[in-house]
Amino acid sequence: MEFGVFILAQQRGYHQSSEQVIQNSIEQTVVAEQAGFNTAWFAEHHFNNYSLSPSPLMMIAHMAAKTKRIRLGSAVCILPLYHPARFLAEVGFVDVVSNGRLELGIGSGYQQFEFERFGVKIEESGAIYNEFLDIIPKGLMQKIVEYDGKYIKLPPSSIAVRPVQNPMPPLWITSGNPVTLGRGVREGHNLFVTALLNGKEAIVSLRERLDKVAEDNNANLDDDVKFGFLRCAYASNHQSEIDAYLGCALFQRRISESLKFRRAQSEDGYMIKEVPYETDPTLEQLRQNLPVGSVNQVIDKMLEEISILRPKHIALQTQLGDFDQKTMLKQIELWGEKIIPAIRKEVESMNAAAVAA
Repeated sequence: MEFGVFILAQQRGYHQSSEQVIQNSIEQTVVAEQAGFNTAWFAEHHFNNYSLSPSPLMMIAHMAAKTKRIRLGSAVCILPLYHPARFLAEVGFVDVVSNGRLELGIGSGYQQFEFERFGVKIEESGAIYNEFLDIIPKGLMQKIVEYDGKYIKLPPSSIAVRPVQNPMPPLWITSGNPVTLGRGVREGHNLFVTALLNGKEAIVSLRERLDKVAEDNNANLDDDVKFGFLRCAYASNHQSEIDAYLGCALFQRRISESLKFRRAQSEDGYMIKEVPYETDPTLEQLRQNLPVGSVNQVIDKMLEEISILRPKHIALQTQLGDFDQKTMLKQIELWGEKIIPAIRKEVESMNAAAVAA
């Protein structure tokens, strides 16, 4: 069982400077490595305070110089917003400077606001993404790559800096579309999924959908597919800390919904309004849904979710809203010291029992 931290780099208000948000992300990554996490994941978003991370690959290159062991992942690079030649070159470069620690998460994007400002039609994002997925393995594994698609046209070209990892960095596919996930399964890539802020029923449903995706593509989910699960979770004996974390998680949901459906916009064109919606869960519902509570409560809830979903990787959402940085660093250390070892030990016992049976 692998564990990662997912760092969104959010700015909840002008009481946080952009410099402070990015420095917090850097510090959390360093502490995550010290705590024994396997991977740090970095988002990509543009033009608003939902995430201040415009380039996961730039962040990975920077963190490669500040860390030695932890793997560094994009979660995700929004492919339709890139030029394929530059993207391939930068992927090769980042894998080299990180000494082969790149985990390459990719997606098609969903925020129309971003696409409009890059001059890309969001209605074409899926088709562009699929052409990118054609060209990425060729560009990273072949000396010369060329492509003549509807959206991507690349004359014979050589990517000068080749990846360290052989044959290429692992690809992680994130999507709610079973067709997109199915292609990832067929081509042997990893999947990245989430149940957002929902509880057990959503996780059961997610497992069923993934089983069907695997079955429809002649694969067994447990044996043939590596997939990661993004989850909000927090351990503390102090209810005020848990409530603060859940409040930040709810903030993230609200502005994500605003950006996706254009429900609200800020007065200054940047800072998205945090507007309550009728569909908002209460903090009590979030406490019921998510692995939050004491260390033992979090371990038990995580093990219950793992027994249902059976992921190979869990990414813990750390940097949310304006949650206190010192408290979050202590949380990351707590996971490394107590929670992750306990979960791994129990998962190993469950796996051993399953093999014996």
